[in-house]
Amino acid sequence: MVTGVDSIRAYCLSFPNATENLQWGDDLCFKIRGKIFAMLGLDNPRLCFKCTPEAFAELIEREDIRPAPYVGRYKWVMLDRLDALRWDELRELLRQSYEMVTAKAPGKKVRKRRDTKHRTIKRPKRD
Repeated sequence: MVTGVDSIRAYCLSFPNATENLQWGDDLCFKIRGKIFAMLGLDNPRLCFKCTPEAFAELIEREDIRPAPYVGRYKWVMLDRLDALRWDELRELLRQSYEMVTAKAPGKKVRKRRDTKHRTIKRPKRD
């Protein structure tokens, strides 16, 4: 599959509660609860997203991938070409970016349900 603006946009918007808006001229920003998890340049197609420190170190060694301007120190990368990564690899990295940003985004947090048994407290009967 050829990676393009439309396929990246559709994938980013498929995440729960993901939104998009145009910022800084031609950058389409994908957000969760107001926090950006990916930016897609439209006039000059390029893509930025957050990575784990390990993925960041590995990705910036590749051709056409570099630390993102201004946010590279926070482990964001910029793909100078949308096809710098295979589509399956890019989807996984975008999912990870979404999950990392979601974990720190303000707002209602979803708690994982614990598998504990609830004890029933028996109260004495009143006469």
